[in-house]
This record gives sequence, C-alpha cells and structure tokens, in this order.
Amino acid sequence: MVHSLGLTLYSLRSRRDASSGEIKLPRPQGKVVWMHSPKRVLLAGLIDLARRLIAEDGVQVLVTCPEPFDPLPSMIVSPPPEDDPRAVRTFLDHWKPDVGLFSDGELRPVLLHEAAERGIGLFIVDGRNPYLFDNRGSWYPGLMRSALQSFRQVLALDETAARNFRKQGASTEAVRVAGRLEEESAVLPGLEAERVVLAQLLATRPVWLAAALPRSEEAAVIAAHRAAMGRSHRLLLIIAPEDADRAADLAAHLADTEGFVVAERALDQEPDPEVEIFVADGISELGLWYRLSPMTFLGGSLAGNGCIRNPMEPAALGSAILYGPRSGEFGLAFGRLGAARAARAVGSANDLCEAVQDLLAPDKAAKLAQSAWGVASEGAEVTGKVMTLVRQILAGKS
Repeated sequence: MVHSLGLTLYSLRSRRDASSGEIKLPRPQGKVVWMHSPKRVLLAGLIDLARRLIAEDGVQVLVTCPEPFDPLPSMIVSPPPEDDPRAVRTFLDHWKPDVGLFSDGELRPVLLHEAAERGIGLFIVDGRNPYLFDNRGSWYPGLMRSALQSFRQVLALDETAARNFRKQGASTEAVRVAGRLEEESAVLPGLEAERVVLAQLLATRPVWLAAALPRSEEAAVIAAHRAAMGRSHRLLLIIAPEDADRAADLAAHLADTEGFVVAERALDQEPDPEVEIFVADGISELGLWYRLSPMTFLGGSLAGNGCIRNPMEPAALGSAILYGPRSGEFGLAFGRLGAARAARAVGSANDLCEAVQDLLAPDKAAKLAQSAWGVASEGAEVTGKVMTLVRQILAGKS
C-alpha cells in the first residue's frame, strides 16, 4: 500500500539514535485529553477549551508544545515526542490519552499513525493548512494523505482552509468549516460607578485613547492630537503611559512645553470641559479607559518594540483600534482584525494624524468598533461543538 510504503520509508529515516523520550511526570488517574500546538501563539483557543473541560468535566488535560508557555495551574505540560517509532510508543504507553486535539495543521506521521492504531480519537481544530512536521518526508509517497486520514474530523477555520485540507488528502466527509475556537475573554475589568461618573462629565465630547504609550511614541501622539483638535476643538486625549512613573513628567511636559491644558489621574483631577489631555496613572485602569474611548491607539506598535497590549482588549469593549506596523507578539490577532477590516493600520506619525481625524466621524469609528467586537467575541459556538465531540469520545459514544 502507498500508505505503508510512505510511512515505512519515513520511519526508517528517523534518527537511529533517537531518544526513547523518557517521561518523569506520572500519568494522572482518569480520562486524559491531549492537546497539541506547534507554536505558543496558537495555544489561546486550546487553553480556554482546557479551562472549561477541567472545570466542567473534571478531566485531566495534557498539553504538548515545543515552545514554552504559561499553563493553567491544573494543566499537565510535556514536550511532544520525536516523530520516531520508539519515542512515540514511549509517549503513548505512558500517557494513554483518550482523545487528541491538534491545532493549526502540523502533521507528525508516526505519532498520528500510532495514535490512530490505538483507537485514540484525533481531531484538528483551528485548522489552517496541513504541513509535515519539521518539513520532513514531503517526497514520500502518500505520507501526508495517510497522516490526514488519521483524523476523525478536521475543523477548518474557513472554506479556504477546508480546501487546503481536502486537496492534501483529508477525506471530504471529515473536513468541516467550523471557525475559530473561543479564546479567553479579553474584557478587562472596570468600575461601573466610575465609568458612569466620567461618562456624564465627558458628556458628548469626542475622546480617544493612547493605551500603554511608550516614550518613543509620545511625539507622534501629541502631533496627532494637536492636528485633530483643529477639526474638533473639544477633543479629549487620554494617555495611559506604559510606565506609571512617567505620568507626572509627561503631564508637566504636555502643560509647560506643549501648552496643553492637562489633568492628572494620580492627583485625583478630573477631565473637566477645558482639559485637553488627561494623563492616566499608567495602565492599571485600561478597562475603564477603553469603555470611555470610542477610539484607541495601541502603544508600542508605531515606533516602539512592538504592540504592548492585546488588541482584543479594546476590541472586546467596543473601542475602534489604530495600530502601527510593529505587532509584537500579537501578529495573529492583528491578522484576524485586518482580515475583518476591524482595525486601522497606520505606517507613520502622519498616518496617525490622518487616521485620528478621519475616525472623529462617529459612524466610521462605530463601524470599525463593531467589526472588532465581532472578531473578539467569535468562537463560543465552535468551542461548544468541540466540547461535545470530546465528551462523546470520553463517554464511548463515538
């Protein structure tokens, strides 16, 4: 069979001196749900799914990822085995998982074949595009097709992703367009009583926020605010500096050098009608400022070392997003927002000036914010479907 030939040749190519993958952690009692992600940045949906399974079903969750990440306290973390028959057998003999969830599309042929042979229910979630682990074995006959056919279902992100999996050999019946797993809520807390008081004080004033603003981007934000005030003299800028210790010096610079009317949160001052810039006490109350600001510029993304805050934070609270070209660790999140036309990218300080002025139009800011909220809130239905599949496997019904 093509399947056997490709897999046999691939297995023989594995390192003969490969470690057996000795495992020191004990296997817990009870059912074990195994989750695998090829990269840390792709773990968010799996971790939220794990949280629910642990809390609602009391199962044990094993997560394998080759990159370090912050696990849940009750989660078991283990490195994935080498895709070598000996290491794979050691791994599966030890953990004896009941179900396996693989994110993205990484294929480890030996591991998948052995797991399927043992009757472990295997699923791909958040599927984007299939590819062989470590770029090995692409020329072995039928290897990718046989690896894909180890999965009972492939839950693809969209129709393009579904076509990718079918084209590479997944069975048509197994591939479904499902969408993305729900991620942990990015809604930051904020005191509602405080929001009500400040909202009444601000009344109908236009407001925008510079969130986690580093010193390197202060000049660009100041210039954008000054230009935007030419169109809307009542415009208020809220600055939440990246470093709370910078707040007092920044406020003094804005007032003494730049000539703005400034109020400081740390001094219990209010954004009264004559105040032009309100300097927050660092980022500790971002949940409050997101709720009050129809428009947010994300600090670090323009001239910093990369975006400092998760863009899903303002998205989840209905604030339109402006961001620069430096996405930092949030590249995937910005990609999702960009694909949905749910955030506005700016490439320079001049672009930021233009974007702020453009989004002073309430309808434009509201449209952007609504689209961003849709991206931030997607996935609950998908997570529910995956939980149902897992529960059916654990109950022996599938």
